[in-house]
Amino acid sequence: MPQLRYAQLRYLSIVLFAWASVFVLTRGALLLAHWSDAGAGGVQILRIFMVGLVYDATFLLYTALPLAPYLLLCPHRLWQHRGHRVLLHLLLGISLFVMLFTATAEWLFWDEFGVRFNFIAVDYLVYSEEVINNILESYPVYPLIAALALVAVFLTVVLKKPVSGALSAPVMPHKAALGAWALVLAGALLASLAVNQNFPRGLGGNAYQNELASNGPFQFFAAFRNNELDYMKFYATLPDEQVGSLLRQEVAEDNARFVNDDPEDIRRMIDNSGPEQRHNVVLVTVESLSARYLGAFGDTRGLTPNLDALAKQSLFFSNLYATGTRTDRGLEAITLSVPPTPGRSIVKRIGRESGYASLGQQFRNKGYDSVFIYGGRGYFDNMNAFFGGNGYRIVDQSSVASSDMTFQNAWGMSDEDLYAQTLRVADADHAAGKPFFLQLMTTSNHRPYTYPDGRIDIPSGSGREGALQYTDYAIGRFLAEAKGKPWFADTLFVFVADHTAGSAGKEDLPVANYHIPLFIYGPGIITPAEVTRLTSQIDVAPTLLGLLGFDYSSTFFGHNVLRDNAPAGRALIGNYQHLGLFDGQNLAILSPKRAMRRHDDALGISHERTVAKRDPLVARDIAYYQGASHDFTQGLLSWQPTQAAAVAVHP
Repeated sequence: MPQLRYAQLRYLSIVLFAWASVFVLTRGALLLAHWSDAGAGGVQILRIFMVGLVYDATFLLYTALPLAPYLLLCPHRLWQHRGHRVLLHLLLGISLFVMLFTATAEWLFWDEFGVRFNFIAVDYLVYSEEVINNILESYPVYPLIAALALVAVFLTVVLKKPVSGALSAPVMPHKAALGAWALVLAGALLASLAVNQNFPRGLGGNAYQNELASNGPFQFFAAFRNNELDYMKFYATLPDEQVGSLLRQEVAEDNARFVNDDPEDIRRMIDNSGPEQRHNVVLVTVESLSARYLGAFGDTRGLTPNLDALAKQSLFFSNLYATGTRTDRGLEAITLSVPPTPGRSIVKRIGRESGYASLGQQFRNKGYDSVFIYGGRGYFDNMNAFFGGNGYRIVDQSSVASSDMTFQNAWGMSDEDLYAQTLRVADADHAAGKPFFLQLMTTSNHRPYTYPDGRIDIPSGSGREGALQYTDYAIGRFLAEAKGKPWFADTLFVFVADHTAGSAGKEDLPVANYHIPLFIYGPGIITPAEVTRLTSQIDVAPTLLGLLGFDYSSTFFGHNVLRDNAPAGRALIGNYQHLGLFDGQNLAILSPKRAMRRHDDALGISHERTVAKRDPLVARDIAYYQGASHDFTQGLLSWQPTQAAAVAVHP
């Protein structure tokens, strides 16, 4: 091409071509490594790479915006200076190292989450201390960096001759250079209009193919820009009156009375029969506890003997589904009983994370000491601000003396240390004559999968199986120690997962990969039984308060699934963009650009088809998520002490 006779354009083309090659090789390596998951034939492979080229070109145009002006407008005398040419060779080498490092990071990120960079990667930059320590403990980082540096140096040497040739070519005149940069700018603007985060939907419903077609750096910056999505702008909607009517049907119970006439305001007074049972409650949210790993669900490896035994001694919920894929989503669902609205969870919406009618507020209103106890540092995921602003006091790693912690890793103290702190808090409250509600969040069942030596027969750091077995060991030891406490006989223990160990799949929302366990254990209080009713994480709070017979003012979207005439079961699941409602057989999905789909027989063949708003399951799906978005933005989920006090005074 004639225009490439100029030095600046030849050098820029070499840099961009090298980066594009890394992108294509990364895509190919991921495809080969996950061939069976992608399920791609010849046509699908071609489309993956063609769509991928569009993504790659878009990112490269954006990348060229800051680099091109310097190259094109550089003074001719400086361009021809030997030191400047050495600098440009060095710049190419550094850029190659950065792209190789990014490709490696993408590989490791995919290994953990089954997707390209997304909101999680953005969050990981925010909470850099925990993440960096986690990476250092999980991977041979320094040898890996050294190897990447050597590869970058090798490639720079290989490209030395063509780069030197480019730099020796004629220099483009400044007037022509301005025109060239204008073309780059126009290309970037056009690409930004043509491409968005939902672009690979054209590949169909296979989420693996969509992710493979994408570009990690592009997705990272797109996620950084779009950390919240306006429901009314991006998703299918229904008239407010219809949403209100449908939503009230979903949350209505025969012991609930709506407090006003606004159809979209679901606040209601819950009147549970019988006297209140003011038992203590210890609610343990267990990191990444997938149902499929437990013997109670058919796993034969014997990794969870304590939890398997607990299934026979508890109210064991065997048909429960998490709302999301991250810890903050699980905490949001359990604490606030709300669907997973698109974008960030309420837990992490800084400045808007406080003042809700939370589970902790409900217990606090009954005179309980509501405490959030976390094994790590509570600033991670904005947890301290969220729980501290919603009726809890905080006990986290930073408030525990080093002498009281026997083991720590990147994410915090071991589960044993967390439970030891819990016992101390419970002992203190009992001695003060105060009932307690302790909500825990564990950390051990997470990469780098390290834990104290000598506890189980799998060495620390060996992988998820060992971390899971240690998690189970720590739970068994905790309950054994609690049985010796004077408050044990008057305490309910609740164990539930925050999310599963992996939710990625061929579909956008693979329902089976959201399946988690729930145990409610209380000898002498709870009669053991298996609960097979379809249940969502948002049902945990109202079910627990119903067990205790509490009357309260509720903004919960869930309901007490243990009532004989409880509404039909359903599960709400999401992953930042896609919002699903599962009715036990079929799944409705709402996506950006107002897309609506169904997966019939979602746990079986999962046949996908496009549907309209008149589909009853889709209409229910819209009602939940549009209603939740409305109630959040309009402040209808707020804690109102006046109403709460009225419930407490007039049971």
